[in-house]
Amino acid sequence: MDSLPDSVIQYILSYLSNARDVAACTCVSKRWKDSIPFMKSLYFPRNSFDNHRSGPSPDDIVHNMISSMVKLEELIVYSPFSSSGLMSWLSLVGSSLRHLELRMDNVTEQQSCSEGPSKLDCIRCASKLESLKLWGVLMIHSPKWDDFPNLTNLEIVGARLVDKSLSNVFQACPNLTNLLLLGCEGVRSVSIELPHLENCKLDFYGPGNCSLSLSSPKLQNLEVQGCSWIKVRETICLSRLNIANTAGRVYMVDFGKLDSLEFLSMRGVQWSWDAISKMFACASGVKHLFLKVEFTGDFDTLLPFPEIDFVEFFKTHPKLQKLDIHGAMFAALCQKNSLKNVDSGLSFPSLEEVVITVRSPLNAEQKISTLESLVKYGKNLKKMVIRILHMKSSHSSTDDFFEEICRFRSMYRKIVEIQ
Repeated sequence: MDSLPDSVIQYILSYLSNARDVAACTCVSKRWKDSIPFMKSLYFPRNSFDNHRSGPSPDDIVHNMISSMVKLEELIVYSPFSSSGLMSWLSLVGSSLRHLELRMDNVTEQQSCSEGPSKLDCIRCASKLESLKLWGVLMIHSPKWDDFPNLTNLEIVGARLVDKSLSNVFQACPNLTNLLLLGCEGVRSVSIELPHLENCKLDFYGPGNCSLSLSSPKLQNLEVQGCSWIKVRETICLSRLNIANTAGRVYMVDFGKLDSLEFLSMRGVQWSWDAISKMFACASGVKHLFLKVEFTGDFDTLLPFPEIDFVEFFKTHPKLQKLDIHGAMFAALCQKNSLKNVDSGLSFPSLEEVVITVRSPLNAEQKISTLESLVKYGKNLKKMVIRILHMKSSHSSTDDFFEEICRFRSMYRKIVEIQ
């Protein structure tokens, strides 16, 4: 190392980011110590100050390390810190900082607006950020942010929010291309208008009755959890769509044409049949379909699914390559009338893989008939996986069901797998 030029040493040490490693470098040699100011990234793990008992405060230690950097571009702090400490750090490096990740740990705090700048308010000092990631955020008051014109990635994990504060955050970040809100509670109605947004993942914690309106013409990937009403009209670029509601019900979906959609996932305890029908109609060109909804019905009434016509379903989804269907929805596809009027020339040429989860032994004959039809008309079917989940062995028809399934497996052993 002694024979290496200073520029090479600086380049090698620039790959270090952990604060303990950076601090240790100052003790190796003068050349290493002189290279510290040229480091681009600094990371403080959660346990950075667990054994700190005396001397400068953790806030001051972080401040001293940051102040030695010439052009710090990335700062990650998981260790506890104060609002005043954060303000002092960002005042030093705000002009050069591009990536900021903070574990806020203030979800349970109740800070009034008169107590001085909050941790969120302090972030405005880093006006040239390109990526911002926040963990454990309390956002019951709108943060005092100016615009972040360069910010393209925003991730908030574990937050208490209100509608207005979230709306103001979006207004301050007009050029986002990636948005992630994970485990967020307190939101009732979300309206997003971001012209450059491409990837969006929204996970709202609570009763599952949130409403979402989204307008982003460049949107490619969308995941939504916890919404009952969803409106997304600009869908020309949307290729992946995942809608789930594990706590509430999906009442209404309003999407534009989904001509580019390749993957669609519909999950939850209860969806209205109107919402399911609309998604089937909009996603006629989908290639991978994942269906796991237990009940239909409106409001508090849980109802079984109406019959899904087997032939019509596959005719209206001619590009379908993989079907992953669970429980009640598969049972709806196995009704007696579904296979009555099958044309001898029927074919599903695109279908290559089917994954079916069966939970009940009832109507074994109809289920086997549907499985046989999938093999018969799926001319290019390469794999069929049958998953048997939580089936009660005490049920009188269980033995008959397993006998039929084993017979089916032996007939098509090259492509059928039972799990």
